[in-house]
Amino acid sequence: MVLADELAKKQRSISVAEFFEKNKQMLGFDSPVRGIITTVKEAIDNSLDACEEAQILPDILVSVRRISNDVFRVVVEDNGPGIIPEKMPSVFAKLLYGSRFHQVRQTRGQQGIGISAAVLYAQLTTGKPTIVISRTDAKNRAHQMSLTIHTETNEPEVLSHEEVDWNLPHGTRVQLEFKSNIAARKKLLEYLKYTSIVNPHAKFRVELDDETFIYDRVSSEVPPCPVSIKPHPYGIELGVLKRMTAASDLPLGEFLVESFSKVGEKTALEICRSARLDPETKVSKLGLEYLNLLLDAMQTTKIPAPTASQCLSPITEDLIVKGMEKEFQLDFIKARTRPGSVYGGHSFIVEAAIGYGGKLQSDGSAVLLRFANRVPLLYQQGACAITNAVQSVNWKTYGVSQSGFPQGPLMILVHVAATSVPFTSESKDAVASIPEVEREIILALQELGRDLKTFLSRREKNKLQDDRARAICSVIPLIAAKVGEIVELPMPDTSLLEGKIMRRVVLKKSNSGGKVLIHIDNYTTKAQEISLYDISGDNAADATVPPSFVSDSDDEFTKIWKFTLAPGEAFEVMYTGLGGGMIEMQGVAENLKVVVDLDV
Repeated sequence: MVLADELAKKQRSISVAEFFEKNKQMLGFDSPVRGIITTVKEAIDNSLDACEEAQILPDILVSVRRISNDVFRVVVEDNGPGIIPEKMPSVFAKLLYGSRFHQVRQTRGQQGIGISAAVLYAQLTTGKPTIVISRTDAKNRAHQMSLTIHTETNEPEVLSHEEVDWNLPHGTRVQLEFKSNIAARKKLLEYLKYTSIVNPHAKFRVELDDETFIYDRVSSEVPPCPVSIKPHPYGIELGVLKRMTAASDLPLGEFLVESFSKVGEKTALEICRSARLDPETKVSKLGLEYLNLLLDAMQTTKIPAPTASQCLSPITEDLIVKGMEKEFQLDFIKARTRPGSVYGGHSFIVEAAIGYGGKLQSDGSAVLLRFANRVPLLYQQGACAITNAVQSVNWKTYGVSQSGFPQGPLMILVHVAATSVPFTSESKDAVASIPEVEREIILALQELGRDLKTFLSRREKNKLQDDRARAICSVIPLIAAKVGEIVELPMPDTSLLEGKIMRRVVLKKSNSGGKVLIHIDNYTTKAQEISLYDISGDNAADATVPPSFVSDSDDEFTKIWKFTLAPGEAFEVMYTGLGGGMIEMQGVAENLKVVVDLDV
C-alpha cells in the first residue's frame, strides 16, 4: 500500500508540447541538418496554403544566415493574407492548433503541429523566442510579437507585442534562431528546387548568407482552392460514428444525408434497410449494438466515391512538364494525371512524370522525386509506398535496365494528392503502403513507360538514320572534288546538300551586286526558335524583313531577327550592302546547325 501511494505521487499528465519536446525526432527534428529543412518546409507550407486560400500568387522569401559558429537565423516571409493579432500566438506557439484538421480537403498542413514545432525546436536549442510579424491590409500597421511555448501547458507566451511599420501591404514573416550546420545548405536548395517544380505558380527568393537564388514561377494562375467536403461513409470508424450520433438530434435518415458525402435520400434508406433500423429513429438514441449494425451497413452499401475535383487540387500534366523543364535539362519529359480514386473513404489523385537523357547521369540508379500534396518528401525513401511502386514496375519492358530500381539517365516524379495522405509518421516523410494508392502509381508509371519506350525506339531509329546520313556525307566532298577534277572546275560547296541529308538548320549568307542575301532552311523535324545576329557595316535600312533590333557602334551595325521556323520552312532576308562582318544563329543546338558564310 505504501509503495502504491509513492508510485501514485509520481504520476501526472503531460501536455502535447512536453511530449514532443522529448520526442522531437517524430516531427522531423532529429538532427541539426533536418531541423533547418523541416523548419523552412513547415513555414513554406503555411505560406503556400494561406496564399492559395486567398487566391494570391505567392512571393516567398527564405533567408538563412549564420549568426555564430552553430547558430542560424531563418526567416520566411510571404505576401499572403496575414493573420489577425488575436490568433498569432496560438497559430505559432500552440501545438495541435489549426483550421484544417477537421476539413476533408487537400492541404499541405493538417495537424497544426508543424510551425509551432519549429518554434519549440528553436527555444529548445538556443532559448531564443520566435519573432512574428503579420499584416492583414494596407490600412493597418503590422503587428510584431515575440513568442515562446510554455511546454507544461502547451500555451503560448507573448513576451512582447507592438505595432510596427512594414513594407508589405499584407503577409506574414516568421524569424527563428536555432542550432544547425552548413551541411544543410545542399539539402535546403534541393528542397526549394523540388517545391518550385510542384508549385509552378509560386516564386521563391532564397538568401543563403551572401548568395541569392531565384526559383521563378512558370504559371500566373493560382490553382483553385480545394473545397472541404463531408466525410465519406467508407472512411468512418465506430468511435467517430458514436461521437457524431451523440452530438446530433436528427432522425437517422436525415442524419446520413446531412453528415456524409455521396449519401442521398435513396442511399440513406438503403443503408437503413440493410441495418434493419427505422429512418425516423433519433440517432442520439442508438446504442452501441445498433451503431455496429449501422456501420456495417454503411460499409457494405454501394456508395459512389467522393468527388475528387472538388476537394483536391492536382498540379496538371502541363504544369508538371513546365516545372521540370524549368529546373532540369532533359531530352524527354511526359506527365500523366490519373483519374480520381478513393481509399478508405479518402479521395486521392496520383500524378507522375518521367524525364530521360539530357544532363542526367547515364550510370547508377534513376532519380526519384516524391511528393505529397505538393510537398517534397526528402527522407525515408526506402520506407515509402512510392518507392515500392516504382520498383514493382518491370522497366525492362520499356527499354530501361533494372536492378531492383530502374537504372540509367532516368528521372521519375510521383505526386500523391489526397484529402488525407497516409503518412507513416508525424514527420510526414513517407507514404504508407495502401494497395489502392500503390496500384494507381503503378498504372501511371506504366502509361509513361509506354511513352518512354516509343521515344527510345524513335531515337534509336533516328540514330541509325543519322549514322547512314553521316556515312553518305563523309563521301560527298570526295565525290565533289573528283567531279571538279574531271570537269576542270572549282570544287562546289556541298554544305547545303549535307545539311539537308543530315536534317540540320542551314544558314547561308552571300553577297552579289551590292545586295546581301541571308537564307535559312530548317531541315529538322522540330520547330526552331531562332535569334539571328548579323554584325557588319551595313545598316539594313531597306531589309525585306525589318530586323527586330538594330544598334550602331563604331561604324558597325548589329542587326537581330527573332522568329520561329517550322520544320521544312525557310527564312530569307535581303538588303543593300557590302556584306562581310560576322553572322551568328542562336537558339539552335550546335549539332543541329550548319553556317555557310560566303562573305568571309
